[in-house]
Order: sequence, then C-alpha cells, then structure tokens
Amino acid sequence: MFCRKIMNVIKLQQSLKPMAMHKLSMPVVQNQHRRFKSDLYEPDYLISMEPDEPVYDCLNLQLKGYDFALLEAYQSQLHKYAEVMGIQVDECWATPAQKIKVQRFKPGGTAVDAEYNLNIYERNVTDVPAWALGTLLRVARALLPEGCTLRVHDHEIAHEEIRYVPDNQLIELKQQLQDMGGSRADRKKRK
Repeated sequence: MFCRKIMNVIKLQQSLKPMAMHKLSMPVVQNQHRRFKSDLYEPDYLISMEPDEPVYDCLNLQLKGYDFALLEAYQSQLHKYAEVMGIQVDECWATPAQKIKVQRFKPGGTAVDAEYNLNIYERNVTDVPAWALGTLLRVARALLPEGCTLRVHDHEIAHEEIRYVPDNQLIELKQQLQDMGGSRADRKKRK
C-alpha cells in the first residue's frame, strides 16, 4: 500500500512537470518575443547616411609642471581615463624641459638671498572627439595636481617642432656642406 502511494505521487509529479515547464517557459518566450519585436531592421543605406560624430580638428591638451614624476603620473592617468571613455588618443609626447633660473633678493637690496633652478616639463595629448571633450576636461580639472597647469588649444606646427631636440652636430655639418658648395645634387641643379 505504501508503494502504491509513492508511485501515485511520482506519477502526479511527472504529470505536473510538463505543465509547470510550459507555464514557466511562456514568460521567457514572451520576453524574448518582446525583445526582438522592438528591434527594427534598418537597411544598410540608412546606416551609412548617419553623420559621423564631429571631431575637433586637432586639439592639444598641454600639461605643464615642475615635478617630472607627478606630471608623468598625471598624464598617464588622464590617458587611461581617455581610453576608458572610448577616446582614441593618437599621440602623447613630452617636450624638452625649459630651464628657468629664479633669484630671490634680500629685502631692500640687490644681493641675492637664494637662487633656484626650475625645470618646466610639458606633456601633450591630441585628437579629442567633440562629444567627449567636456567630460574629459572635467576629469582633467578634477585630477589636476598642485603646481601643474592645463591648457587646451588648437594644434599648430610650432607645437610639433618644439618637441624635437635640435642636433647641433648635424646642423654644423650641414653648414659646412653649404660653405663647401652644397651637395652633388645641388651642383647638378645649378648647371
């Protein structure tokens, strides 16, 4: 008798399982149906007609500071935030340090009380999309350490040229070549 009750319970459970599965599976199917129903087919020509996001021609985020390690860490952190925001940073570069000599005079005289040699280091980040500039500037201002400055300006050729250290030996050799009459190609052009 006990076995019959167990068998009846098992049969009842088996008969209820398909109904339970059917009831449970309906909402899942309905949710999937709703999800796919909201997705509309867009032809390729409509997608290609969408305007591209505007990008500033070429902007420089110019970072300047007196402490090399601090400035380098700030630029690295700003670069990481830009990557997280989906901004593709094309170039980041350092320029040679500007050396400044600062003298402090004794009160009421011309005698030097103290003399300081300061180095100003510079880092640049270029090519920022228009939609991300506002957010990137807010992040940059929030992260800006003491003693560092942030300037945003259009990229100019002078900014590109200042990053290269002149090779004095090469310049002297070119001058000597010009003094001797120029290169062979220059001589052939003159004839």
